[in-house]
Amino acid sequence: MDQRITMITLGVADLARATAFYKALGWTCANDDADEGIAFFNVQNSVFALYPWKGVAEEFGQTEEEFGRPNAMLAYNVKAKEEVAPILAEAEAAGGTIAKPAQDVFWGGHSGYFRDPDGHYWEVAWNPFSPLGPNGEARIGGWT
Repeated sequence: MDQRITMITLGVADLARATAFYKALGWTCANDDADEGIAFFNVQNSVFALYPWKGVAEEFGQTEEEFGRPNAMLAYNVKAKEEVAPILAEAEAAGGTIAKPAQDVFWGGHSGYFRDPDGHYWEVAWNPFSPLGPNGEARIGGWT
């Protein structure tokens, strides 16, 4: 298995609302505003998708209650410390909730968290020890 992630899909309660949230953050929906029952956003070398939570559970042959809701945290790293707070404010203005305001953190960076309308956590972080590549690519351990 090659070391890569080709798609991340979040289960959502209301596809139209979730799509509108990410579009309000400036993301472009790749499939005509999710008319197909799923929304796709092309992000650098992978795809970010939104899919109704009920459909996720049905793919496993279960009800939503049986399947539950797995926890995951997504991250959006930035090139400068000063970018963290404005992005959190942008997420809040789009309908998200600030879970932790921007602040210096114990490991030497600066970060904060928001939750999207379905409760998915996003960290917005500046990491001085792993600067982003020229196109915003992330790599732990730096670039060679």
